[in-house]
Formats: sequence, structure tokens, C-alpha cells
Amino acid sequence: MTVAKLGSCSGPFLHTFGRMADDCFAHPRLAAIYDLLDPDRSDLDPYLRMAEEFEAQRVLDIGCGTGVFALLLADRGIEVVGVDPAQASIDVTLTKAGSERVRWVCGDATGLPPLQVDLATMTANVAQAVTDPQTWQNTLRGAHEALRPGGHLVFETRDPARRAWEEWTREKSYRVTEIPGIGSIESSVQLIEVSRPLVTFRWTYRFAADGQVLTSDSTLRFRERDEIERDLDAYGYVVDGVREAPDRPGREFVFLARRP
Repeated sequence: MTVAKLGSCSGPFLHTFGRMADDCFAHPRLAAIYDLLDPDRSDLDPYLRMAEEFEAQRVLDIGCGTGVFALLLADRGIEVVGVDPAQASIDVTLTKAGSERVRWVCGDATGLPPLQVDLATMTANVAQAVTDPQTWQNTLRGAHEALRPGGHLVFETRDPARRAWEEWTREKSYRVTEIPGIGSIESSVQLIEVSRPLVTFRWTYRFAADGQVLTSDSTLRFRERDEIERDLDAYGYVVDGVREAPDRPGREFVFLARRP
């Protein structure tokens, strides 16, 4: 097992690169239950199929979080580097079976060690969580440098026209999850601010065992499709296609970009 650190990852560093960390990834108590609150990761299936489609033998998983996707790849014999700036999330990965097969990097894509990968990925909210324009540009540059010629960068982002944030209400999100050894946890989300292209929301978690209430604020950047295509072109990518997320048809763009 290899755990590399790029600078310091102690304290509240971030899944949303470039500012203070969202507590759902950086707070040890919340990072420990992250997978348990969202166990259905069928959203990763298309990425596994694309890794097979591109015959990827080496993959860089940017914003790997608690390592779910990286470990699925490793189970298929793929060499994986998982990078995430939240130390608490990296700590969770190290408790999982097979974690020694992945090279974990505490940091982000703006300062990676030398790599030559076939595929770089940003699954789920990772691309949108890079909210600062300069950090976004540096992330695209870092991924480009990590790819071998002909390698692909694949990521998803919500279509702003679908206004996904209108569904982020306490009434629609409230649930109680029973976790063995931990007890019941109430969770819900509340929309805080819409200042396009930025949308901020807050998750609240209540632990029944001791009554502790923790909150985690997140901000996502909703980029237009043509904006992303311009950014990719500016940093030397060729856009081979824009697909839909199979589990969210019509709601997301899945970009397939290639380093020539």
C-alpha cells in the first residue's frame, strides 16, 4: 500500500479543490459513514464500461473520495492511482479490503507525481466541485499531463438547464438510515444559495446515539456545455463525444476528451 502526500492534508482540506473542505469528506465521523449513507453506486457502472471500452490498464481517479471506484477498478486488475485532498476520506480507503492494490495520493490533480495513464476520471460531483476557474484550468492541465498520448479524460457534469437544485429540499431528501454499530442517522439537504453558475447547499446529519448534529456545506459550479468544450480545447484535448449518464438520461453531460 502506498500513500503519498502532496503538501499537507491534515485539517479541513477539500473534495472541492481550492477552498476549505466539505465536512462530509473531511470530517472523520462523516467520512466514516459516507458510503453507508449512499450504498447504491450503480452510477459508476458506465465508468467501468468505459475503462473496458478504452482498454485502460492504468487509471487516475481524481477526487477518489472513499475509494469505491478505484477499488472496483483494482478488482479488475487495473493499476489505479486515487487522488483526493480530504485526509479523512483517504483514511477510510485504507480500512477497505484490497486497498493495498491502489496507490493513494492525498492532494489534487494540480500537483501530481509523474504519471502516464490511459484514463483519468472525475466521477459524480467531482468536476462541478472544482468551483474556482483557475483551479479548474489547473485540474484540466494536470490531468492532461498525467495522460499518455491517446489517453482519455472522462467526467460528468449536470446540465444547468435542468435546474437540479430545485429538487434539493429537506422534504425530498429527509431520511433515517440505520447503521450497525453506529445507530440511526437522520440526514437531509437544504438549498442555501443560487448565484449562477454557483449553487450552495447544506447537508445536516443527526446521530441518534449521542444527539450530535453535524453540517456540511457544498458548492457546485454548473458549467454550460459549450463552456466546457472551450476549456477542453484550450488545454489541448480533443472532445470525442458527449454522452448521457444512463441512470440520469437528459440530466447530465458525460464528456469524453482525449489527449492527442
